[in-house]
Amino acid sequence: QVQLVESGGGLVQAGGSLRLSCAASGRTFSGSAMGWFRQAPGKEREFVAAISGSGTTTCYADSVKGRATISRDNAKNTMYLQMNSLKPEDTAVYYCASYMWAGPPSRRPSSYDYWGQGTQVTVPS
Repeated sequence: QVQLVESGGGLVQAGGSLRLSCAASGRTFSGSAMGWFRQAPGKEREFVAAISGSGTTTCYADSVKGRATISRDNAKNTMYLQMNSLKPEDTAVYYCASYMWAGPPSRRPSSYDYWGQGTQVTVPS
C-alpha cells in the first residue's frame, strides 16, 4: 500500500510563494512517476505538474508554466512543488499522486493510482 502525505499549504498573499511537499511510503519511490493536481470549489480536478521517476522529465500546465517548479528527492522519498507569483486563481486543494511508470509522466488523473489527502492553498483576491 502506498501512502502519500502532502504538506505546505496555507494562506498566501497574491504575488507570494509557497512550497508544497509530498512524502511517499510503501513502494519504490524512484520507480514511480509523480504528479500534482488541484481542485477548486465547483471545478474538476486539473493537472498542475508531473515528474518522472528519475526526475529528468517534467511537464507543466500552461496555467502555471514559468511560475511553478516540480522536483523530487528520491533519497528522501519526497516530491516538491515550488509555486511563485501566486494568483487568486491558484486557490484550490492540491493533491499529489503517483503510479508505477518508467517513462514520461502523464497529465491524466486516470493514470495515477495513489493519491494524497490534499492540502489547501488559498490566495485571497
